Amino acid sequence: MKKLLAILVAVLALPMAFAVSIGGGVTPVIGTENFAPLIWLCDSRVVYDDYTEPGRFSGEDEELLERINNYAFEGESISWEVLVMDKNGIQKIEDVYGTVDGDIEVNCVEDAGFSSIVEDSCNARILEEDLTGEQIDVLTQRYYTCTLTVETSDSMYGEKWIDIEVTDLDGEVGTIDENEYWFLNPAILLAIEGDLTFENVRPGTDTYSSTLLLGNNADEGSGVMLDMFITGTDFYDSTPSGAACPTSNELELENFRYYVVNGAYSSVDDANVDSAGSVLRDTDAEGYTNIEYGIGFNDPSPFYDDAEILQAQGVGPYWTANLLAPGAEMAITFKLSLPEPCNGDFDTGAIYFWGEAI
Repeated sequence: MKKLLAILVAVLALPMAFAVSIGGGVTPVIGTENFAPLIWLCDSRVVYDDYTEPGRFSGEDEELLERINNYAFEGESISWEVLVMDKNGIQKIEDVYGTVDGDIEVNCVEDAGFSSIVEDSCNARILEEDLTGEQIDVLTQRYYTCTLTVETSDSMYGEKWIDIEVTDLDGEVGTIDENEYWFLNPAILLAIEGDLTFENVRPGTDTYSSTLLLGNNADEGSGVMLDMFITGTDFYDSTPSGAACPTSNELELENFRYYVVNGAYSSVDDANVDSAGSVLRDTDAEGYTNIEYGIGFNDPSPFYDDAEILQAQGVGPYWTANLLAPGAEMAITFKLSLPEPCNGDFDTGAIYFWGEAI
């Protein structure tokens, strides 16, 4: 009985002696896409004035809302808000910057407070994938503010392409679609054709000058629009001559007036608006306008609504008939009403023309 039991146990254990372990494995090969960073222009593209010469409409460090052509001067700045994305991770971003003709001129700064979502203005898309309205993924997306301030003409002059770009640690580059073309630090020049000479003027009479042409001679292609002004001083005889006109050795500026034509408008259309609220600016029945005193731009201040050459066709704060585009000219004729009695050759003094880029 004991022998039989031992045999049975041995038989039952027999299969365990022949058990086999089988299995296998595959090592995957995973290649992550080297995702080129993307950059989109969003809201808040702004052009700012500088701190040295505020315009008629904008103040210091305020938006240059009157700037309607692509030119900018030293100290003025252009600011862009951009959204950057890298599916490999935002930590892969090496730099976000602005370029002028391909040269890096300014680094952009992170702007986490701009928005918590992908704004509509960014129009952020990856092929058919529309990201608009989604929450910002802080692991792959980030807003940046880029502000380019125009330097002196020594380093920034002429027509330039301005871009905003992003590079990653692998050297991949992304550029906004909306590149811009600017004329930086254009030269502003006035061209005066003709001379202002009054000879053998009889006291007590009106005498008219030959017609002058006053032109905007700014750099070709710059698009600089000039707001035009006129001022002057009293006149004196530079030699000891016993001058008197009529009671002093001074010919007052009030004896001069001018008639101007620009396009469809002339001095006859002048609105005669004065900043003081009184009628100091006036145009006579013949269409000739008086000249304000001034020896420097906005000196005395203000020139606005006082010293414009032609106050006609008002739009917003500007008289559009007073604006000159590059190459455009105004025709100006002067009238001298010489007092009686008058003696002397009044050759010292000036009538000034001024052009302000808007």
